[in-house]
Amino acid sequence: MSISDSTVKGKFNEAIGSVKQSIGEAIGNEKLANEGAGDKVKGDVQQAWGSVKEGVHDASSDHNRNVDSEAHNARESVADSAHNAKEKIKETIDNLRR
Repeated sequence: MSISDSTVKGKFNEAIGSVKQSIGEAIGNEKLANEGAGDKVKGDVQQAWGSVKEGVHDASSDHNRNVDSEAHNARESVADSAHNAKEKIKETIDNLRR
């Protein structure tokens, strides 16, 4: 299995986001904590996209006939996951504001 640049960048952004969020929460800096949460989401999306690219690459290498269908399903899954993550973050922030 190949590892895409998206996966590597995603892991980096997720790690940086975790650090920012933790520091922001520890010092009471909501802006930094929110920025960290956003970076984590960005990292998750990048990793998911990297998985899509890796899967498509591997499947095409194997001459898998279902590449188009699998790629479509993976794209839909990534889009749904990103949307759900965004909504969860918005919900959490709204709850914190109350």
